[in-house]
Amino acid sequence: MAKSRETYSKKENEKKKHKKRQDKEYRKDQRKSEKGEGKTFEDMIMYVDEDGNLTSSPPDPTKRKKVKKEDIELGVPKREKVDPIRKGKVSYFDDAKGFGFIIDRESDERIFVHLNSLEEPVKVNDKVTLKLKRARKALWQSMCSW
Repeated sequence: MAKSRETYSKKENEKKKHKKRQDKEYRKDQRKSEKGEGKTFEDMIMYVDEDGNLTSSPPDPTKRKKVKKEDIELGVPKREKVDPIRKGKVSYFDDAKGFGFIIDRESDERIFVHLNSLEEPVKVNDKVTLKLKRARKALWQSMCSW
């Protein structure tokens, strides 16, 4: 008589597949039972309390806050206009690498400057006037002059 071709690992894989099918059927039955058929509209309504949590009970009307429609901001707030002409001091510049940083005199912000955007050569501690522009990778890039 021939040996059975079923090995231990094949049996285990079959058991796992069978268990998965049973679990899937169980979850399907659970979803059907929790679907909410037969519930009234009032049973399905949820309310938001003053902390932003969902509750099944209506909120207390005495705790209601008045909100002006002018105070509601939808989306991203508009950016403030930035003056593109600034004055600053060169804090670091590397001629070999071709870039450096300028510290803005008013905001003490470090601004990146590249050799290609310079009108004249600069050295550390030079006072410069710069024009800011948006760059692709850097937040701000500057055009420098004296």
